[in-house]
Amino acid sequence: MTEPVEPLLEATADPDPLVQFGRWFDGAARVMASPEAMVVASADAAGRPSARMVLLKSWGEEGFVFHTNYDSRKGIELAGNPQAALLFHWDPTGRQVRIEGHVERTADRESDEYFATRPRGGQIAAHASHQSRAIGGRALLDARVAELEARYSGREVPRPAWWGGLRVTPRAFEFWQNRPDRLHDRLRYAPAGGGWEITRLQP
Repeated sequence: MTEPVEPLLEATADPDPLVQFGRWFDGAARVMASPEAMVVASADAAGRPSARMVLLKSWGEEGFVFHTNYDSRKGIELAGNPQAALLFHWDPTGRQVRIEGHVERTADRESDEYFATRPRGGQIAAHASHQSRAIGGRALLDARVAELEARYSGREVPRPAWWGGLRVTPRAFEFWQNRPDRLHDRLRYAPAGGGWEITRLQP
């Protein structure tokens, strides 16, 4: 791993964490295939955590959006305890970003618009898979897909009501950068007044 050209310093980090995220995201996109891949961590009502990889589909002032089956394990956990932690790990650049925040569903219109852009196979899969639930075998899933392909042959596949976007509105960011001897740089952004306060954390 090569060390990033620019060290992560308070003097040069952007005061807006979204701008800083954009800089690092663009840098990762130049050297890796899927910079949008991220871990989403949730917890159930008893506080038991779970984590999985998903793809970030949009981000900006309103938050960070991914899509899922609302009846999946993460969908159920995030409905009951609408707090999530996100993690981006960009190994080629030696960087990570952690984001913590509140979760809410995106508007139906926004979910519809994104669903319409998905490949048809992905649209069919959203109907076929009762995500996170047990199934008796692969053949049952394949049969369900074939039935749905026949049902929607020659017409658009509608978004199922149980599938859509989730938006994480950040309340904290942490930017982590690899440095020699494990003396990594860690800058945490937390809301302060109308802006963000930057605090250096020890590695």
